[in-house]
Amino acid sequence: MTQARLTVMSFNLRYLNEQDGENHWSNRLDKVVKMIHNHRPDLIGTQEVLPSMLDDLTAALPEYAWIGRGRDNEDGDGEHCAIFYKKDLAEVLEQGQFWLSETPETAGVAGWDARLPRICTWAQFKGKDGTDLSGRTFLFYNTHLDHVGKLAKEESAKLIWKQMKEQWQHTSIPVMLTGDFNSHPDTMPIQYLDERSFDEDNALRLVNAYEVIDGPVGATAHGFKGIMEASSIKGKPIDYIYVSSDLQVIETEVDRSRIGGGYPSDHYPVV
Repeated sequence: MTQARLTVMSFNLRYLNEQDGENHWSNRLDKVVKMIHNHRPDLIGTQEVLPSMLDDLTAALPEYAWIGRGRDNEDGDGEHCAIFYKKDLAEVLEQGQFWLSETPETAGVAGWDARLPRICTWAQFKGKDGTDLSGRTFLFYNTHLDHVGKLAKEESAKLIWKQMKEQWQHTSIPVMLTGDFNSHPDTMPIQYLDERSFDEDNALRLVNAYEVIDGPVGATAHGFKGIMEASSIKGKPIDYIYVSSDLQVIETEVDRSRIGGGYPSDHYPVV
């Protein structure tokens, strides 16, 4: 089977906040669409996306479909960790979502010491006939860890790994994980996931996409200020992409471009 190349993006889009002034979603939608068109990702793990934002993106990006539910309750209200995918490239075989809490199947629960309910959305995809991915299947997970709870972040990383590994054991297909982990590289959630590259049973192993970047990665969250500051705590990433070791990471970029005089979000996309 010939090799296939995928472009994957993780993008926290900053929720629609009426207090954001010139950075209000209505002023950023075109910038977000432009950023996506610049990279033409096959898959996008998004965070902080509200239903009205999803309506806007659906209209502006007709080449993509998306899956996911809101985090607040069974009705799907609130922020989504929606997964966008190119409709002509892949189809969804199976999909689901779990809450990052002690009761993952219970909607709307804020786990451990988390300030808010947090979720992980996932799907099993299959490449469509006539594409480079024809017949290939893979799992894709997308998440957003809590911004406050230290224990919640640590336990969420363990839970995501557990769920990924259990599904992988039934399929043995490639796995990808995108997300805003609200965690710097030297904290437990990221160290825990990085250490899964040495899984004791030689089963599913994870690769941090930043491994192909020489030198400091720099900040991925910048508060609309364009911060990089690679030598400071503000200069460390909190957005990540992981892939299973049966996939090769060719190139990774944190796109810090301004578009139309401003930033698409208060996070840079990771590609």
